[in-house]
Amino acid sequence: MKLFVCMGSLHAFLAVALGAFGAHGLKGKLTQEMLAVFQTGVQYHMNHALGLILVGLLVQLGPDAAGLKAAGWLLSAGIVLFSGSLYLLSISGVRWLGMITPLGGVAFLAGWALLALTVFRSWR
Repeated sequence: MKLFVCMGSLHAFLAVALGAFGAHGLKGKLTQEMLAVFQTGVQYHMNHALGLILVGLLVQLGPDAAGLKAAGWLLSAGIVLFSGSLYLLSISGVRWLGMITPLGGVAFLAGWALLALTVFRSWR
């Protein structure tokens, strides 16, 4: 599905841009701890952007499109919740934002599990 390839590509673009912003624009403005938090957000953002591209390519191969689409939406939600909360936490210092991060992690886990299950079922 072109949507997930496009979304993944845009997320990868954002991850690179935010990574550069963090490395150059935030250096000296954030503590080392908060820079590390920001960088963790960037890492997960990029990894799951590539996952979205994978989902989009797999939809083209024909396995259960509904399962793949659901996996893609879960990965996308994970990026927003996990990486987004880490970006906001590191920049704002508002600690309660860290309570949102695990929800993104659960969305990531569910997305990857559903992706694996969908592909496994299609090859039986």
